[in-house]
Amino acid sequence: SLVRTFTPFYFLVEPLDVLAVRGMSVIMNCSAQCETPPRIEWRKDGSFLNLVSDDRRQLLPDGSLLINSVVHSKHNKPDEGYYQCVATVDSLGTIVSRTAKLTVAGMPRFTSQPEPTSVRRGGSAVLGCEVTAELAPLLRWERDRQALAPEPRVLPLPGGALLLSNASDSDTGLYRCALDSPGTPKYSDEAELKVLPDAEEPQKLVLLKPPSSLSRLAGQSALLPCVAAGFPPPLVRWTRNGEELPTDGSGRFQLLPGGVLEIRDVTEADAGTFTCIAESGNDTLEAQAELAVQVPPTFLKRPANIYAHESMDIVFECEVTGKPTPTVKWVKNGDVVIPSDYFKIVKEHNLQVLGLVKSDEGFYQCIAENDVGNAQAGAQLIILDLDVAIPTLPPTSLTSATNDHLAAAPAGPLPSAPRDVVATLVSTRFIRLTWRPPASDPHGDNLTYSIFYTKEGINRERVENTSRPGETQVMIQSLMPETVYVFRVVAQNRHGPGESSAPLKVATQPEVQLPGPAPNIRAFSSSPTSVTVTWETPLSGNGDIQNYKLYYMEKGQHTEQDVDVAGLSHTVTGLKKFTEYSFRVVAYNKHGPGVSTHDVVVRTLSDVPSAPPQNLTLEVRNSKSILLQWQPPPAGTQSGQITGYKIRYRRVARKSDVTESVAGTQLSQLIEGLERGTEYSFRVAAMTINGTGPATDWVSAETFESDLDESRVPEVPSSLHVRPLVTSIVVSWTPPENQDVVVRGYAIGYGIGSPHAQTIKVDYKQRYYTIENLDPSSHYVITLKAFNNVGEGIPLYESAVTRPHSVPDPSPMMPPVGVQASILSHDTIRITWADNSLPKNQKITDARFYTVRWKTNIPANTKYKTANATTLSYLVTGLKPNTLYEFSVMVTKGRRSSTWSMTAHGTTFELVPTSPPKDVTVVSKEGKPRTIIVNWQPPSEANGKITGYIIYYSTDVNAEIHDWVIEPVVGNRLTHQIQELTLDTPYFFKIQARNSKGMGPMSEAVQFRTPKAESSDKMPNDQASGSAGKGSRPMDLGPDYKPPLGGDNSPHGSPTSPLDSNMLLVIIVSVGIITIVIVVIVAVFCTRRTTSHQKKKRAACKSVNGSHKYKGNSKDVKPPDLWIHHERLELKPIDKSPDPNPIMTDTPIPRNSQDITPVDNSMDSNIHQRRNSYRGHESEDSMSTLAGRRGMRPKMMMPFDSQPPQ
Repeated sequence: SLVRTFTPFYFLVEPLDVLAVRGMSVIMNCSAQCETPPRIEWRKDGSFLNLVSDDRRQLLPDGSLLINSVVHSKHNKPDEGYYQCVATVDSLGTIVSRTAKLTVAGMPRFTSQPEPTSVRRGGSAVLGCEVTAELAPLLRWERDRQALAPEPRVLPLPGGALLLSNASDSDTGLYRCALDSPGTPKYSDEAELKVLPDAEEPQKLVLLKPPSSLSRLAGQSALLPCVAAGFPPPLVRWTRNGEELPTDGSGRFQLLPGGVLEIRDVTEADAGTFTCIAESGNDTLEAQAELAVQVPPTFLKRPANIYAHESMDIVFECEVTGKPTPTVKWVKNGDVVIPSDYFKIVKEHNLQVLGLVKSDEGFYQCIAENDVGNAQAGAQLIILDLDVAIPTLPPTSLTSATNDHLAAAPAGPLPSAPRDVVATLVSTRFIRLTWRPPASDPHGDNLTYSIFYTKEGINRERVENTSRPGETQVMIQSLMPETVYVFRVVAQNRHGPGESSAPLKVATQPEVQLPGPAPNIRAFSSSPTSVTVTWETPLSGNGDIQNYKLYYMEKGQHTEQDVDVAGLSHTVTGLKKFTEYSFRVVAYNKHGPGVSTHDVVVRTLSDVPSAPPQNLTLEVRNSKSILLQWQPPPAGTQSGQITGYKIRYRRVARKSDVTESVAGTQLSQLIEGLERGTEYSFRVAAMTINGTGPATDWVSAETFESDLDESRVPEVPSSLHVRPLVTSIVVSWTPPENQDVVVRGYAIGYGIGSPHAQTIKVDYKQRYYTIENLDPSSHYVITLKAFNNVGEGIPLYESAVTRPHSVPDPSPMMPPVGVQASILSHDTIRITWADNSLPKNQKITDARFYTVRWKTNIPANTKYKTANATTLSYLVTGLKPNTLYEFSVMVTKGRRSSTWSMTAHGTTFELVPTSPPKDVTVVSKEGKPRTIIVNWQPPSEANGKITGYIIYYSTDVNAEIHDWVIEPVVGNRLTHQIQELTLDTPYFFKIQARNSKGMGPMSEAVQFRTPKAESSDKMPNDQASGSAGKGSRPMDLGPDYKPPLGGDNSPHGSPTSPLDSNMLLVIIVSVGIITIVIVVIVAVFCTRRTTSHQKKKRAACKSVNGSHKYKGNSKDVKPPDLWIHHERLELKPIDKSPDPNPIMTDTPIPRNSQDITPVDNSMDSNIHQRRNSYRGHESEDSMSTLAGRRGMRPKMMMPFDSQPPQ
């Protein structure tokens, strides 16, 4: 079958832009070439001209357009516009020419007129005469109404002005400019030019005509004026973009008379900033102008002719260049192609046609256009019948005489229709089709398939071919979402295409509309630890944006952090200082996350360093200088670029006198000019542009008393010791005895039999070195020399034999595991463990044994104690009470041992104190002779937390302890006041400590005699009757007696009243009788109450409620009762105060819960009767130290023990 060839059809001549004058005639040229003569038509501003009935415009035989007598007025401009020539061959198609612009010059009019001017002889003058740009080519000049003869000195400038340079007397005259137009020319005003004699005085430099920016097309010439006047005559030179221009005329740049720069044949490279520099004497003036170079569109790649079959996709390529960058549009048979689903502009300028149909045949033209021109290039599309193969190379002949005759396909049976066409995968934008081979060829190994598809209701089919023979599936891509497509499949064998399958309709899925990227994402650091990120709403939001997620990550890390944001900005805080972070934003709508923005990178602001420099060391160089060396602050703490270091130093003796020195970024500084033999302290801080960070601690060094000698080598080191190991020798030494010679370091030589095989140099501060990698059992000779900058000193020699290789140690055993400490008592702990190297039943069948070690950390240097065991437990005895011990275990079997196990810890139980309180002292209170202060120190063997003390006192050191007065003390206080003692009386004091386990031993008795003098500030009603002493009898407590409250301090003893002897006798007899009655009652009561349990606790019953203050008269004050039976005494817990209005309640006795036994009121009475009380004015002496410190707090109670017993 015949292949049609491409027909040459193109323009020989295309219309060009024209400038016309009103009333003139204009021809727009056009000529097209084709083997069939084309029909030529013209379009103006996109619409066809009807030239048949037009008397002013006519078509010439070659296709050109003639316009007679151009019409142009203010309100009627029928001829001005854009013209295009259209050539048509009916059987082929249509092509269009480039667009040509017809401009009609306006009314001849001058925008500025020449003005009278004078010029010095030899100088330059400019006569202005400005017209519109389109009239400038029509302008000419006259002098004295005669046309100016052309000469180099006289130059018309762009825009119409006239430049006259190197003026002479002959240039004097009247000048005017003229515009030639049909009819009479239009003249400007006349202006006189006067030529003055040469200047004698210097004239100021002025620019008569500076350059102005202009635009030129490539290939045109450009004139840039720079007319200067002055005396001496100015010199003008030019630069472009700061570089001097060669204007000698050898190149395209030439300096014309008057300083005008002419650029011939302008190129794109000439664009830039031109500067003229005028110099006269000492004066200089500069002026600048921009030259823009424009280039009309030109084709780098023209469209090529294309053969195709129906349903195929094709692309016409078109590549253009120009300045400004051209825009491209496509024309098919003279009509503009509007982009659609099947006609698409791809890769900026190429035209893609999808799913060809027969009507797509014709001529396609690429039309490129910019501000300074347009151009067109075309190609032909021929659609062949399906049974005609597409030629691999298009015929090159320009005539139809050389049609290619392709070999016809051999005749034979064609395939039937493919069977069971189904869509096996349907998505939003692609569909996968599968089918079975036709019934005519069930195997179908040699069949290829074409899949034709189209949108429902559109007759333009597209085709997709299978990639290899026998393939029965295809993926159709680039479909539209939620659209119905119609598919059919055709099989093809070597004879040709067969029958088509029945059409299959498939609808693509609707697309979930997710948001696009948020535009204009910006990030800026607002502080050293924060960055603010802003963005805008996505252009394709596809529904309401619900929120945004801001992702950020430190540079160099791999894990992003994110934060949810509701608005269009967010400030991320808590960032590292002076660190780069990347940020991106994702918008969310109801369907989910959209497209992420690109990453923006920003560095947080710098700050002062947050840490001091590291490893500050001092090296004393001599008597007047010290070298400082340091390392920068750790990387994460520098907070910016380190700009330097600030060094502060001072003499240790004068700390206030600080000198400051700023070093650069180097890491050492030599501080000079110091005083000899003086200790200095130094500290260094790092600086950034933000300020100075924290400084190091002060580091001190002392300058030398005298500068050391380095005019000779050091003396011999004073000693050398060697310690051989198997493959190494440890060398140690001491420096030379003469310390006045500088030692810079030490040289160690060593070798087998000779010390010169190897040499190692070490620092002068070093005092030992290990020589490694030696041979075992070898004899080495070692030498040591001190050296300085002068040379090496005298050597010391030693020799050593390395040890032989020993049998390697057996592999260690596994250490015991699960070590546990079980506390059994105050001095015993059981240690148990497991051994993973034993069988599961943990039965020991070999000769292994275990070593248990233990120690306490108090005191810190305690050594381990050890014991061996052959079972998996051990009882550790003889421990201290209330002490934390740590235990570990190791196992040994033959020569093999394990390492120590993990440690277990245990604290022994408490025990009653086993030593009394120490350093008991008694002093009188200043100004209060009847008040004493007892001080003491805790027992050295407290065996637990001390919860209280009991002070015993008596006037008789030999009295039974239960006859002593007791004074309880709260907690671990180490001082206590006792008030209202009898003056000039010897008292004895003992103290007993108590913990949760009970009472400890008593201290030795301490004697103290109260002073004789009475205190001057004593109140009169503080007096009491009776005398204090052993055997005194308490008086009746009287009817005003109230039960006391628990208290800490009690007035014990009272001064003797000055009663006469009769009264004293009555009192003594009364007291004796009452005492006998009370003793009988108490004895009966206590006998009934006492049980075996309580007998064990008698020691704990010795604490009594403290004294209380009552309202009443001085007659109620009683002498101290010094024979109370403490072992019979029991206290009940005090929950409520029996006195509703106590004046003062002191801290009660601390009690342990197990020691508290409830008692009834009668017992309370006994207790109170054994206590004397007094009434009187309050004074500060009536309080304990603790109560006095806390102030007056009625009903204040405190339990004796804050913890239950263990």
